[in-house]
Amino acid sequence: MFVCFSGLVSAQSSTTLDVDASSSVAEIAPTMYGIFFEDINFAADGGLYAELIKNRSFEFDSPLMGWEQPKSDRHSYNKNSGIAVPVKYSQQQTNHNFIRVKIKDASGYKLINKGFRGIGVHENENYRLSFLASNDAGGVTHVHFKLVDENGKVLGSSSVKVSKGDWKKYQTEFNSNATVEKASLEITFSGQGDIDLDMISMFPENTWKNRENGMRKDLVQLLADMDPGFLRFPGGCIVEGRTLAERYQWKKTVGPVADREILFNRWNTEFSHRSTPDYFQSFGIGFFEYFQLAEDIGATPLPILSCGIACQFNTGELVPMDQLDPYVQDALDLIEFANGSVDTPWGKVRADMGHPEPFNLKYIGVGNEQWGPDYIERYKVFNDAIKEQYPDIIIVSGSGPFPDGDYYEYGMEQLTKIGAEIIDEHYYKSPEWFRENADRYDSYDRNGPKIFAGEYAAQSVAIASPENENNWECALSEAAFMTGLERNADVVQLTSYAPLMAHTEAWQWTPDLIWFDNLSSYGTPNYYVQKVFATNRGSDLLKVSAKGEKLIGQNDLYASAVKEDSTSEVIVKVVNTASSSKSIKFNIKGVKTGKNAEQIVLASEDLKAMNSIENPKNIAPETTKVNVQKGVQLSPYSVNVFKLKIEK
Repeated sequence: MFVCFSGLVSAQSSTTLDVDASSSVAEIAPTMYGIFFEDINFAADGGLYAELIKNRSFEFDSPLMGWEQPKSDRHSYNKNSGIAVPVKYSQQQTNHNFIRVKIKDASGYKLINKGFRGIGVHENENYRLSFLASNDAGGVTHVHFKLVDENGKVLGSSSVKVSKGDWKKYQTEFNSNATVEKASLEITFSGQGDIDLDMISMFPENTWKNRENGMRKDLVQLLADMDPGFLRFPGGCIVEGRTLAERYQWKKTVGPVADREILFNRWNTEFSHRSTPDYFQSFGIGFFEYFQLAEDIGATPLPILSCGIACQFNTGELVPMDQLDPYVQDALDLIEFANGSVDTPWGKVRADMGHPEPFNLKYIGVGNEQWGPDYIERYKVFNDAIKEQYPDIIIVSGSGPFPDGDYYEYGMEQLTKIGAEIIDEHYYKSPEWFRENADRYDSYDRNGPKIFAGEYAAQSVAIASPENENNWECALSEAAFMTGLERNADVVQLTSYAPLMAHTEAWQWTPDLIWFDNLSSYGTPNYYVQKVFATNRGSDLLKVSAKGEKLIGQNDLYASAVKEDSTSEVIVKVVNTASSSKSIKFNIKGVKTGKNAEQIVLASEDLKAMNSIENPKNIAPETTKVNVQKGVQLSPYSVNVFKLKIEK
């Protein structure tokens, strides 16, 4: 339970916040609040990537995983009606497999795909379906598609005539007559004989920016609404791989989507409590799409690359130092891909994908959560090579997986000696830790490396516990901690909660910022804390104090203050972690502010309260106008943002 030390007496007293708006303590970096994306919890395939067919190109380790061939009442499918068998036609190409469907009695055979824990469709929305077919003998004349609900009711259908001959792409579309969370796609045939199929794909027409075969609109909208300063991708531990061969290799994720080599997702069997052996990476969202997404939502791209060490929680496999060059070259080529002219080899790849303009890459990360001498040795090589060719690129290093201890101390010491520009720190801790560490960065060296609070989330139970919840106690504690991040904006320049997304039926890790099913999505209380901080980040840090001291838990209050030049506002964030209401007053120095202010409030007296698919805004911001001249009340357990207009 939340520990609070206030009593009835403190509830009656008033705290005066002295805000010095006469000078700027530091500029708030535009990247102060951003987004960390990792393909965990079905966040990409089955989530952000709007593809509705699982294992569309039959490249999973079991090529027919995700596909069903049920027996009919009249036939055993493998004797009298038909059967689909996988064919491996190439060891060299990226798309190795297709299926050969042998039709004996078309009336008794069907092939079914149920998508990612079902196929979610919306009433009166259009869906595009495409597939590749080779029909050498021409005995099969039509391929029929039906979208059906769990009771077999037809939601939409289409038939495609297939011509005799070699591989050809076919496309069709249909409209759904109902909203269904767990539909299935049924494929049947007319005629007899063999037909080869590949890349059976279905997307909603209504995607983000209506891009064909694009991203799921509601999920991207939740990201855009956060006004993120940066987008970190593609992870996370997913960057490292369980082995080096299984690491994320960005060059395999660009170019034509059908040619991108599928890789099993490193989270598929990581946790015995949430094993998901059908979790693979199609790379339909690859590095081009990540860069494009960052551009769409106004965020600075921040790609993270392998440093030549596999996940040290798994194998910890090392690439020998004399074989590190290809890894370093990947980093140099990525910068060229993002920023190079169309006359460069990788700049041309970007242009051929439809984006001749540079992506304006400024940051690149080397390694994720690596630690120890092996990491420092490899980081130095990356640092020297990147700075020699691209001196303006800012390199993000890492201090390991923990915010303290031997790994952390060694990493910080060595990286500081090297002159690292930004060090990525991670902390998955209890709510109490977040409240107690709101002053973490007060004592950091102002002349040392800048800090990227790259992964953090309060754990209601314990790190990696499947019982963790996105409850209000966790979100409130994170808000208290975030006032400390903001108060130290001269040192802390990037921050992001992690992980970002989770499918309600296909998650591996909790807690997560955004949850979704096949139809709907919602932001957690933690999401709304991130959002109100990010959308009120300000341009300049101001000094705020109470009785001459920083407000870091005194009277159960935490505070930070900024000024926003573009709107001529002083913005004060105050977190009340007590079970009682609090009265505060403002003493704004250096500028004149009006008596009225806008107050944004997130509050709940139930520390276990959460949002859900059924009640997505159980805890969400509410905005009111308040008179601050005589003081204002803070609700128990509340996050408050006050926006005071500066009068000329």
